[in-house]
Amino acid sequence: MWREIEPDETRDVEVEGYKVVTYSFGSGDDVVFCLNGGPGLPCDYLRDSHSCLIDHGYRVVAFDQLGTGKSDRPTDPALWTITRYVEEVETVRRSLGLGKVHLVGQSWGGWLSIEYALTYPDALKTLVLENTAADIPHLVSELERLRAALGPQTVAMMQRHEAEGTLDHPEYQAAITLLNYRHVCRLAEWPAPVQRSLDDWNMGPYGTIQGPNEFLYTGNLKDWNRIPDMHRITVPTLITVGQHDELTPACAARMKHSLPDAELKVFPNSSHMPFFEEPQAFFPVLVDFLKRRGNG
Repeated sequence: MWREIEPDETRDVEVEGYKVVTYSFGSGDDVVFCLNGGPGLPCDYLRDSHSCLIDHGYRVVAFDQLGTGKSDRPTDPALWTITRYVEEVETVRRSLGLGKVHLVGQSWGGWLSIEYALTYPDALKTLVLENTAADIPHLVSELERLRAALGPQTVAMMQRHEAEGTLDHPEYQAAITLLNYRHVCRLAEWPAPVQRSLDDWNMGPYGTIQGPNEFLYTGNLKDWNRIPDMHRITVPTLITVGQHDELTPACAARMKHSLPDAELKVFPNSSHMPFFEEPQAFFPVLVDFLKRRGNG
């Protein structure tokens, strides 16, 4: 079960002249390599939720992506592309000598993992896609469905603020807060690692890649769709999703049907973070998959 653990090793890696800070838990050659969501979030929430995999014999490695956490924070928006982040992931993997890894990507980290798996397929033992999607236009249609549940008046209000650019208005923010508690984390009190990540959010990468909030995609990935290419990802893949996830079970099913060797698990009482919302159900599924399929 998850708990906050101090890393056994913290190392800096140079990426294109910038410092990226990495965190390692446990030891050995069976490495779980975590790519967290955001973009623009420090890795605290995914690192601290998954470091408990050391209890099952894995070494767990995470890092603050460029622009986040303790890593350098340049302000050049040209840096905020999924292609550059793929090369950053590969630089970290090679610099730390991780060899072939179990790649775990959550949310934006899942998009990054899909792109990485298509670019560096030989670097993977398995792929775990947590609370993510491979088709942003389809995801946007799903988010519109979730927003519609707020009622037509609220949706009209949100659309007005989005058109006028007044996203900081209290009534708009109230609607986003409600959506977040329904579809991002359904716990009454959000865990400390989640709060730490959110409190240190760098909106530069987030706004450039995704958009102004979780329910409005205007960034450079708004047309990204890798469904037609996912047949090329041949490693064993586990897809996990919450029943109430903002990146919905329909998004997860679309990925599963496009992958040649994939398993899918839906957690009925979770939204975007089953590892915090239903840890007693989540971790046995993840560990079982890694033990069964992780001999690549």
